[in-house]
Formats: sequence, C-alpha cells, structure tokens
Amino acid sequence: MTHGVMPDTAPRSGAGDDRAASNDAASPVPPRLDPAAQTTGPQRFVILACAAGALLVGIWSGLGRLGWDLPNGPSLMQLHGPLLISGVFGTLVSLERAVALGGRWPYAAPAFSACGTVLLMGGASLRAGALAYLLAAAIFTLASLVAVWRQPAAFTATLAIGAAAWLWGSGLWAAGVPVPDLVGWWLAFLVLTIAGERLELSRLMPRSRLSRPLYLIAVAAVLTGAGEGFATARGAVLSGVGLLLLASWLSRHDIALRTVRLGGQARFMAICMLAGYAWLGAAGILLLAAPPGMHAFGYDMALHAVLLGFVLSMVFGHALIILPAVMRIRPRFGPALYAPLATLHASVTLRVVSDLLALDAGRRWSGVVTAAAIASFAACLALSTRSARRHQGRTAP
Repeated sequence: MTHGVMPDTAPRSGAGDDRAASNDAASPVPPRLDPAAQTTGPQRFVILACAAGALLVGIWSGLGRLGWDLPNGPSLMQLHGPLLISGVFGTLVSLERAVALGGRWPYAAPAFSACGTVLLMGGASLRAGALAYLLAAAIFTLASLVAVWRQPAAFTATLAIGAAAWLWGSGLWAAGVPVPDLVGWWLAFLVLTIAGERLELSRLMPRSRLSRPLYLIAVAAVLTGAGEGFATARGAVLSGVGLLLLASWLSRHDIALRTVRLGGQARFMAICMLAGYAWLGAAGILLLAAPPGMHAFGYDMALHAVLLGFVLSMVFGHALIILPAVMRIRPRFGPALYAPLATLHASVTLRVVSDLLALDAGRRWSGVVTAAAIASFAACLALSTRSARRHQGRTAP
C-alpha cells in the first residue's frame, strides 16, 4: 500500500497546496524503477498469481467459517487468517516495497511469501508454510530498515515497526502459537503500515505541539496491546485505546480532509480513507465496550472491523496507484467504483450488527456480500483497464 519510491518530505506552502495534495494522494504515475527491478516481470506475475490464489482460498475458507457448506471448507478453515494476512497482504505490501526500493534482493520477501502460500494450499504442513512466511517477513523487515537508513523519518520508522510486527507474529505462528493469541501483531503490521504511509502525506496538514506525542502514544498502545494478546482483557483495552487514538489522529491529520473536496479519483480515495478511519475507530470502541472475553463475538467484530472496514477500504482507495506501480496496468477511475465500495462497507456493517445481536443468518450473508464487493471491485478495475487500453489504441499515432 505504499505508493512508490520514498518521496521528498519537504513541506509545501502557498496556493498550490491543494493541487499538490491531490497529486500526492491520487497520482496514477508509477514509480521510476531501476534496471534491476525492470527484469522481474515474470517473477512478479507469479507472485501476484499466488496472492490472488491466497485471496480466493481465504474468501472460500472464510465463508466456510461463517457456516456455509462448501467443498473442502472445513479443511481450509485454519488457513483463513494466515493466507489473508501473509499470503495476500504480506505478499502485496512486500512486493510494493521491493518495487519502491529497487534492486533484486528485496523481491525475495514476496517470493518467500508466495512460496508459503503454495505450500499451505498444496497440503504441506502448517510449519512449512509458516517458516516460509517467517523468512518473507524477515527479509521485508530488513528492506524496511534499509528504507529508514536511506530516508530517516517518522513515517519510514513506522513502516519498519509495522514490518517487525509481521515478523514477530509470523515467528509466533511458526512456533505453534494459536492465531487468536498472536493476531494483534498481524493487525499491528497492517495498521502501522497504512499509518506510516498516511503519516508521510500528513505533512501537508497543520499540526499542534501535541500531535507527534499523541501519535507515538497511539502506536505504543497498539504494540503493547498486541504483546498482551488481542483477545485478553488487558490486551483488548490497550488495543482498543491505541486503535481509537490512531483513528482520531489520522482522521484529523490526513490529507484526505482536503482531497475529499476535490473531484474524481482524489475524492474517491479520500472517501475510502475517511471511511476506513471510521471503522478503525469503531474497532477500538468495540474492543473497549464488548471485549472478546465478555462478548461471544467480540473478537470477530473488532478483527473484521479492522481487516474489512479499515484495511480493505484502504486497498480500494490505493488500488488505482498500486496497480500501475506493481502490475504495470493503468485502470481508469470511474464512478462505478463507488458501488463496490458501498457494498464493502454495507457488508462490514451487517457483520458487526449481526455479531452484536448474535444473528447467524446475518453473519453468514455478510461474508457473501463482502465477497461480492471484492469481486465487483476487481471487475470494475478490469473493465476500466480494458477501456483505457482501447482508448490508448485509438489515440496512438
């Protein structure tokens, strides 16, 4: 979910701020790659195919966990979380970081992540897949530290901490720790990765003296909550406070507050960001008001408010930037993208409300609606890419 080579962090001022903000938050121009990175096309396609496979199996197993009677559903249920966290998001984020850094060795991270996915889906032991994911996370963390060395800044440090959280969580899973006991680290990986990227853009927004300390407190609370255990009483409180503070900080300082007033792709991205922050804050409130130890579906509510409401909303918002950088395709923004976005947030609402009221039918159908949102978003991107190619063919000299 990063958007290319680490950009210049010099502040901008004057009447061009809103235009600069729009360019930073919505520019579809992919990063400039070095010659070594240019040679990784076939490998990149294989890696992306593995991530797509992990997504499909993750959705399938998730529907099985919700009660749908699907072929091989029960045997895949234990892979649901690891495939989506490491197989999908870990692969894509590490691939994007490799594109940004250039060179060959950072591509080992998404390659090992793809190997872990192949092992798990091919019937290998959980330990074999977990060790592959662990290697991926270790290389990704090293790549993130290189980014900090190249550009020391708060946002690169946050990205490195997020990478280390993936590494720690993957190490725990490889050691046999159950997913509910370590999932806080995987959530910290995704939340801090997104927070770091948005922190870099927030330089365009005014800040108070307390801004940086509050941000650090929020990050510390998220990490401490992960260490205590997302599903424990103390861990739920710390994670809830951390997520709520971070959501408040991001919604206050994000450049989306400006770009939402613009049109087209910039507004769409801003709405995705702001809606995601609302769900991140909701997850914090749910952890405080209905923690896993006191509510039957407290774990499920908070987890999916973050993963679906926050993370997937961010993915929808950044896809128009990520795809040109990573896949060398250029989808065009169109108003049709609002339909899958609305469907996504409707599915999260249905999931949380059904969890609160213990409505099994609502929980089951929320998974179907989520799958429909993802499928329709992918279809919109595919159609827009095809339309863009046709347009370029007609206008080419």
